[in-house]
Amino acid sequence: MKVAVTGASGFIGSRLMANLGNEGRAISIRGDLAGLSRSDAVVHLAGEPVAQRWTNEVRAKIRSSRVEGTRKLVDALRELSMQEPPPAVLVSASAVGYYGSRGDELLTETSPPADSFLAEVCEEWEHEALKAEEFGVRVVCLRNGLILGKGGGLEKMILPFKLGIGGKIGDGKQWMAWMHVDDAVGLIEFAFESQKLRGPVNATAPNPVTNAEFTQALAKALHRPAIVPVPKFALDVLYGDMAQIVYASQRVIPQAALDAGYRFRFPKLDAALAACVR
Repeated sequence: MKVAVTGASGFIGSRLMANLGNEGRAISIRGDLAGLSRSDAVVHLAGEPVAQRWTNEVRAKIRSSRVEGTRKLVDALRELSMQEPPPAVLVSASAVGYYGSRGDELLTETSPPADSFLAEVCEEWEHEALKAEEFGVRVVCLRNGLILGKGGGLEKMILPFKLGIGGKIGDGKQWMAWMHVDDAVGLIEFAFESQKLRGPVNATAPNPVTNAEFTQALAKALHRPAIVPVPKFALDVLYGDMAQIVYASQRVIPQAALDAGYRFRFPKLDAALAACVR
């Protein structure tokens, strides 16, 4: 199977490419996308990082890289389909930011979107990806939660704990949607073959935890205390509007993946964190 991948050098993309070996082909949205030709599957992971202070310029880059970047990719696939059979499947990244902050509400793929900047971006992002269905491509939009692994966002979270100043955010009652990077890659590969996966798919572990539970588990994995709470206002000062995704409450269940029969390698947080810090 030949797989074309955007964002191939990123946190998830680099691990996917290592798994694919000679079957993986890195392509760039900024390039001519000739690498799409004769691909059996396409994985679209490229996009401006969300974890930065949201100035007007950054907001524009986040929206453009995801919405317009996906539109360019799908347009190239549409043109390709007029000359040769298109790839069987497009696996396009999205995010649980689609749901916004919803307290204790259980969130599945059928839950409606929030009314927020990131939710709007996710809606438009997925809308552009799903246009590939018009010319016979099965589309899977993976709504990624916090992806755990060596490097990535976890690396920044670990440092305060190593210094003995880690702790929950606010009261710690907000839910966290997480997934080990091995499952993030595993679900992408599962989507290549599983005809049951189509449309939005929550890329999260089946056991979401509260922020308090997460911080205690991380402290345990690092053999460090977790006794210094982080006030929400401090995050607001540091990150501005972006802070809302840091302390959002998202009790997300990967119902589509479970129904399709995906078997999680790390369904529980303790084992996932132990593997990350080992």
